[in-house]
Amino acid sequence: MEDKLRMAILDMNEGRPNQGMRCIRDIAAMYSSAFDIDEFDVRSKNEVPGLEYDVYISSGGPGNPLEGNGIWDKAWYNLVGDLWEHNLVNPHEKKYMFFICHSFQMACNFFELGTLAPRKSTSFGIMPVHLTKFGENDPIFKMLPDPLYAVDSRDFQLIQPDLDVFRMHGAKILALEKIRTHVEYERAIMAVRFSDEFIGTQFHPEADPIGMKIHFEKSEVRENVIKNFGQEKYDTMMDHIDDPDKIELTHDTVLPLFIENAMNSIYEKNAVLV
Repeated sequence: MEDKLRMAILDMNEGRPNQGMRCIRDIAAMYSSAFDIDEFDVRSKNEVPGLEYDVYISSGGPGNPLEGNGIWDKAWYNLVGDLWEHNLVNPHEKKYMFFICHSFQMACNFFELGTLAPRKSTSFGIMPVHLTKFGENDPIFKMLPDPLYAVDSRDFQLIQPDLDVFRMHGAKILALEKIRTHVEYERAIMAVRFSDEFIGTQFHPEADPIGMKIHFEKSEVRENVIKNFGQEKYDTMMDHIDDPDKIELTHDTVLPLFIENAMNSIYEKNAVLV
């Protein structure tokens, strides 16, 4: 039997309990026959993996993506840079990485793709996300409708892309936030393919309907959402959770396809080298 591939899950939640990590673990577990899976508590324990893994998934997390303690954030950026350099000089042994929300913001900051700025107000709920032409032709996103629906929870956003830097890296904008005709704010970038191996989303593709429903039906969570965002927002969100064509489809598509595409590419390259 072939040796298993290795997957690293980077927990960026600073020790706070959340649904995102449970969802990432559940999706990763679907591929446990192909992968040995290890988890790293990046922000609480300054744990960052080395280059020995094949696939990396870096989670969302709280706080300002431009701030760290000078230890974990430096180590995380070093990892991203080292993996990128590894891929440049090892065409037959690529490493794959997915960045979610907070990690996506940090990655965009690392590659200097645009302006990372605080939002005027928190974006929260199940939102439509619109594909660009690149998104419509992307190996993962072309499998989703336009707009797709995704869980959005953020106080920061990537805007004002530096298209020269995008071209220099070969990066592509795959998706933008919902069209808002009643405000003049620039639409945030919601997904980027940094390279064939690196991809990230501003939203939470890992979110599953069952976990979301249990979480938002808790009385304290429900009251908090209604207090901050209103009853209508809460009711709309709960309706979207029950719709199989919304976050369930996104959950079943984005991360699973990322893992499967990475796995297939690695196996194909290995077969060529044999």
